[in-house]
Amino acid sequence: MRSEVNADIPLAAPGEFPPLRLSDGIEVWPPVVLAPMAGVTNPPYRTLCRRMGAGLYVAEMLYARGLTMRNAKTLHLASFGVDEAVRSIQIFGADPEEMGDAARFLVSELGAGHIDINMGCPVRKITSKGGGSALPARPALMRRVLRAVVDAAGDVPVTIKVRLGIDDDRHTWRDAADVAADEGARWIGMHARTSKALYSGQAQWDFIARLKQYARIPVLGNGDIWEAFDALRMMRQTGCDGVIIGRGCLGRPWLFRELAQVFDGREPDDPPHLGDVLAILREHAELLVEFFGPHKGVRELRKWCAWYTKGFDGAAKVREGLQRITDLDQMDGWLAHLDESIPFPRSALRLSRGKRGGSQSKVSLPEGWLDQAEAELAEQKRLMREDAALG
Repeated sequence: MRSEVNADIPLAAPGEFPPLRLSDGIEVWPPVVLAPMAGVTNPPYRTLCRRMGAGLYVAEMLYARGLTMRNAKTLHLASFGVDEAVRSIQIFGADPEEMGDAARFLVSELGAGHIDINMGCPVRKITSKGGGSALPARPALMRRVLRAVVDAAGDVPVTIKVRLGIDDDRHTWRDAADVAADEGARWIGMHARTSKALYSGQAQWDFIARLKQYARIPVLGNGDIWEAFDALRMMRQTGCDGVIIGRGCLGRPWLFRELAQVFDGREPDDPPHLGDVLAILREHAELLVEFFGPHKGVRELRKWCAWYTKGFDGAAKVREGLQRITDLDQMDGWLAHLDESIPFPRSALRLSRGKRGGSQSKVSLPEGWLDQAEAELAEQKRLMREDAALG
C-alpha cells in the first residue's frame, strides 16, 4: 500500500545504501534510527519496534541532572531490556559537568553503548533550561557540553540531534555541524524544521541536503517520514546517510518492518487489518502495565489507544471512551465495538499522530541567552585575532 506521493518510488537497489557505522563494532542496517521521544520510546515500545524490524532504537530523552541525582523516575526510564543489543539513550542539559557525569554513569553503571545528545527539542520546559534547541545558539557552550560527554563516554560513540535553528532568522545547524565534527561526534541528525515552527508545515528536506554537503561527519535526516518509501525519497533527494523515524511510527510499530523490507529491495507488506492492530495494541498495553504498574501504565496507554485506532471507520466515538479507561478490561470493552475486519485505510498512511498544531510565537530561552552567545562569539573572534597576530 502506497500513497500517491510514493506511487512511483523504486525499491532500494542492491548496494544502493550502505549500513550506518556507529563505531568499529556497531553497524546499523537498515540505516534507520527510532527517534528518542519523551513518553514514547520507553522499553515497552522499543520492544515492539525491535520485534517488527531492524535498526537502532534510542531510549527517550532524559535530563542529565535526573541521572546525576539518581532520581528514581529517571533511572526507571533509563532501564533497558535484556534483548537490547545496543543500549542507546538520549540525554539533554546545558551544564558540561552534569552532562559529563550523566554520560559516565550511563556507560559505567547502565552499560550504555551509544549516547545521543538532544540539541533540537523545541518545547518550553527544555529550551527554558538552555537544553534542546537552545544549546546550539551558544556554540561555545555547545562545544564544552559535547566535549564533556565525549570524554566521559570513552569508547562509547556519541551523536547529536538538532533542528535548523531557533527560527528563520537564527539558523544554528552550521555551528552544530562544525562543533560535532571537531569534538568527535559520530553523526549529526537534523529535524528539518526550526524550533519556532514546532511540527507545523512541511519539513524542509533541502536543508538536510545542505547539511550533508557542509558537514564533515555522517548526516541523518528527520521530518515527515510517514511511509517506508519516504525514507528512500529523503535519502535520494538529500544524500543523507540515514533516517530518523519520529511521529510516523506512533501507533504503527510495523513501519520498521516495512522499512527493513524496502531497504532490502522487497515490496513491503500491507499494513495490518484492524484486528491485527488491536492485537498489537493489547500486547503493548500489557507491556506498559508490567513496566509502569497498573495505574500509570493505563494512563500511559490512553494516548496509544488513540494513535493505534486513528483513521479507522467508527473509531472516533470509541476513542472518546478509551480516553477514560482505568483498566485493561475497560479497554477491551470499548475495542469490542470495532469491526476487526476493516483493512488499514490508505488515507491513514500520512495522518499525523502525536505532536501537531501551529508554530509557537517565540522560543522560550533563559534570560540573556542570546546576549551571552554574542559575547562568546566576540571573545572567540578576539582570541582568533590574537593567534593570527602571533603568527
